[in-house]
Amino acid sequence: MKCIRKMLRVSWTQKKTNEWVLEAAGVEQDLLNLTKRRKLSYFGHVIRKEGDWRKRSCKTLFREFRKQGRPKSRWMDEMENWAKMSFEKILKETEDRWRWHRLVHEATNPRNEDG
Repeated sequence: MKCIRKMLRVSWTQKKTNEWVLEAAGVEQDLLNLTKRRKLSYFGHVIRKEGDWRKRSCKTLFREFRKQGRPKSRWMDEMENWAKMSFEKILKETEDRWRWHRLVHEATNPRNEDG
């Protein structure tokens, strides 16, 4: 953002939002979608692997009870929100690599409704 602001000659004291700066520069911020895609792909890889300790920890940590108060965001919560599925359904989807790849693509590439 600092480099883009310098190229556009927009000072931080001008109170321009990052969204405004990105729009003025004609740049799309795709960092969140890249992070989602990598996390979902890695999750599918780990769950498909046989006898892996990470697979066991994902399954056991998901069943723990939470403490009182605002719940902390967990890795599995992100997977459920991004895939828009329950944990059990996600486990079934990851068994087929191509189906999981298609789901990751749909979750990280929102369709343009205009055309």
